[in-house]
Amino acid sequence: MKLLIENMTCGGCARGVTATIQDIDPNAKVDIDLATKLVSVETTESLDKITVALAEDGFPAQVQ
Repeated sequence: MKLLIENMTCGGCARGVTATIQDIDPNAKVDIDLATKLVSVETTESLDKITVALAEDGFPAQVQ
């Protein structure tokens, strides 16, 4: 899945996004392009579960 997270502005944000996703699925592969604010995620968890968790942690995501 590819997500756009507009308010991800720094390395700390990127680490927070990664931690949120890996809290749900420790085996998830997360690739972040901070310049474009795009996050690519390989996970067995549902898109809904990932986006809800990100929103709860202050990183609302739009599906790309």
